[in-house]
Amino acid sequence: MRPALLLAALALAGPVAAQGLTCGNDASGFEAWKQGFAQVAAANGVGERGLSALAGTSYATRTIDADRNQHSFRYPLDEFMRIRGAETIVSQGRRMLAENPEFYQSLESAYGVPAGVLIAIHGMETGFGNFMGDSNVLSAITTLAYDCRRPDFFAPHALAALALVDQGSVSPQSVGAMHGELGHTQFLPGNILQYGQDGNGDGRVDLTDVADAMASTANFFRGKGWQPGAGYQQGEPNYPVLQEWNAATVYQQAIALMAAQIQG
Repeated sequence: MRPALLLAALALAGPVAAQGLTCGNDASGFEAWKQGFAQVAAANGVGERGLSALAGTSYATRTIDADRNQHSFRYPLDEFMRIRGAETIVSQGRRMLAENPEFYQSLESAYGVPAGVLIAIHGMETGFGNFMGDSNVLSAITTLAYDCRRPDFFAPHALAALALVDQGSVSPQSVGAMHGELGHTQFLPGNILQYGQDGNGDGRVDLTDVADAMASTANFFRGKGWQPGAGYQQGEPNYPVLQEWNAATVYQQAIALMAAQIQG
């Protein structure tokens, strides 16, 4: 097993990564926590590049503010879709599919995931790449690993981010979304290690490349149990797999509806 895949397997196995570390709800304990987390990272195979990047992170106040205020997921479906620009996503998505049907068909042939689902997620997450975030990825993900709200969830992704730095896939200056997600469809670092695909054949996985991002997203769904050819609306076999992408029910409903509309 390659070192990156070994780290991914260890990191994504459960909450053991951050055992013994003291979480915090403000910046006061962050520097001390980083010293302890550096020991956890080294024990999980993170090298000097990753450890140096960890040392350079800062407490991301904007990330914590965003994590505490995810109000849109509380809206009814119609309001959520209006706020998130569903009509625009569908119209642009139909045009994207019409302009490059062979690309999306190749993805469905390879991974079993239809174009509508991939395009709807692309539109929902980044407006088709128009805004992929402005937060420092490492600071965001390490802050969430330290924060007391969900450290067991984010600590493995923080380890994965440091492994990606070691690989050269992520730099200490890489920017992404508020929760440390990267690329066109906003992958968390651990998911990049586990599901990332070289969609354009250049020998590297770069989620800021559309082909890599779409192939990686399709591979994520395949890895989570997507059944080729089966339906994905509520009550159909693939609908539960949408929950693996985002836990918010209103998000899952919106993706399923937009995907069907994009495919026509």
